[in-house]
Amino acid sequence: MPPEFTQLPRLPRLPRHLRAEAPSWTETTDVCVIGSGVAGLTCALNLRRAGFHVTVVTKVNIDDGSTRWAQGGVAAVLDPLDTPQSHARDTQIAGVGLCDPAAVDVTVTEGPARIADLIHLGTEFDRHPDGSLQLTREGGHRARRIVHAGGDATGAEIQRALHAAVLRDPWIRIIENAMVLDLLTDARGHAAGVSLHVLGEGVEHGVGGVEARAVVLATGGLGQIFQSTTNPSVSIGDGVALALRAGAAVTDLEFVQFHPTALFLGGGDAAVPGPGPGGGSRGTGSGAAGVPGSERGLVSEATSGDRQFLPHDLPDQGPLRDRQPLISEALRGEGAHLRDFSGERFMLGRHELAELAPRDVVAKAATARMRAEGQAHVWLDARHLGREMLETRFPTITASCRAMGIDPVADMIPVAPAAHYSSGGVRTDLFGRTSVPGLYAAGEAACTGLHGANRLASNSLLEALVFAQRIADDLAEHKPSPGVPEAPGGEGDVCSTTSRAPLQEAMTAGAGVLRSEASLEATAASLTALGDNVSGRPRPATWEATNLLTVAAAVTAAAHRRRETRGSHWREDHPDAEGDWLGHLCLSISSDGELETTWEPIA
Repeated sequence: MPPEFTQLPRLPRLPRHLRAEAPSWTETTDVCVIGSGVAGLTCALNLRRAGFHVTVVTKVNIDDGSTRWAQGGVAAVLDPLDTPQSHARDTQIAGVGLCDPAAVDVTVTEGPARIADLIHLGTEFDRHPDGSLQLTREGGHRARRIVHAGGDATGAEIQRALHAAVLRDPWIRIIENAMVLDLLTDARGHAAGVSLHVLGEGVEHGVGGVEARAVVLATGGLGQIFQSTTNPSVSIGDGVALALRAGAAVTDLEFVQFHPTALFLGGGDAAVPGPGPGGGSRGTGSGAAGVPGSERGLVSEATSGDRQFLPHDLPDQGPLRDRQPLISEALRGEGAHLRDFSGERFMLGRHELAELAPRDVVAKAATARMRAEGQAHVWLDARHLGREMLETRFPTITASCRAMGIDPVADMIPVAPAAHYSSGGVRTDLFGRTSVPGLYAAGEAACTGLHGANRLASNSLLEALVFAQRIADDLAEHKPSPGVPEAPGGEGDVCSTTSRAPLQEAMTAGAGVLRSEASLEATAASLTALGDNVSGRPRPATWEATNLLTVAAAVTAAAHRRRETRGSHWREDHPDAEGDWLGHLCLSISSDGELETTWEPIA
């Protein structure tokens, strides 16, 4: 029996395509891959082995996505004492009843072979002196099955190896500093390429087109719809927004995972308070305080220099949010403890795995404790692990902390939940196919059914590797024929650049870790007001603002519809999981720009 839906609050009317200049140039390829992280580059390499010519389009530089920031590692069954069934069970427990068993099965079964592929490409995972792979454990895992590289620099090493392999192949064309606008379709409704904007090419606005037999969305996450996120500044949900405009279904968007331990850097010019319980002569946190315009450590990108995309658009765009440093779950896997301001390990007694409980459990517990104590963060205590462990196994984390005046050898680390991963995305089948023929999705932009209501730690890179291979296999088997793109109808819309900061504030306040009907309706009202301002001229900043609004509205609608607490979706007014809600909310945009939801129960 389907659950009873309440009426959605008024949400902004969303465009079916972006207003832009007509393309002034066109190029042709077999497959166009959007995104250059682990999903995009792995898919490109697999497609080349299948004989396709590939064009990879990336928003900034090839290494500027989320992959290089991944610290913990990749989960796979590599220990003889471990089993795929155990990995599947841990994945399904974390997903709280919403995982697709078939997606789980193919991922955990094919995962070890995909790790072998990475090693063959030259990825150097950490090994024991005897040459065997080092395996660690993270939250939700009941076995050591996480391979890592450089201690806590796994993503950077994987990105390095993939980047090098792509550069060795002359038939992979890379277009950097390019923002994809909309999907091109032919008379059959099949994907036939994309329109995009490339800095410095063509006419003033640089709009062109890449015609292709198929398109793969590997655009990453959507963390930038919130003020506080571990995602890089390019992660605004471009792929989800494009797919919605193209008529594709998206699902499970309410399940945004907040990582429980992002490094808290203070707010404004205030130092991080005090030395923390248990002593330690920790620093003042002046690293954040010294940056003009910082807010809870979310540095204005105009000053950070981390992102060079579209500098001419920054002055009127409002503060762009930089990523918060992540304190990897692997640190808790090696024995670090979470403590409140009284020094209590507040995860003890809350879950059988304590600090290694699934991320939603830990994030909710940390948020509740912060609220109860009136504090902006809790503490992660790794002091007992010792200098050698911290500096050798976790060099990136140690350096990030010390850059902020915090020495984890002697000091407690201030941490707080931050938007980290979207378990939902563009709905796909087991071969990455979306509901639009010829359009595929992989990585965080996709919803394969693996994660359910909450992603298990280190399953994200694994999913990207497995489904990138399956997409290439499907295209090699079916070899789609090329189509002739049709021009989109209508004018299209774009939002004002001034909407970005208030959108992030509204989403954080009403659709963040804690949600309720009242808070979500307040968020919807704010988004609707922002959507009424479509006065911006077509350019990258307004296209980004429009994508942010589209994704934020979809997340808000899904979170309002699901009147229960499940996984990473926490409704204060409906604190329990309900059997009636054992299913998926699918969203699409109607022809008149209204968000529509359909319900698909789990058998």
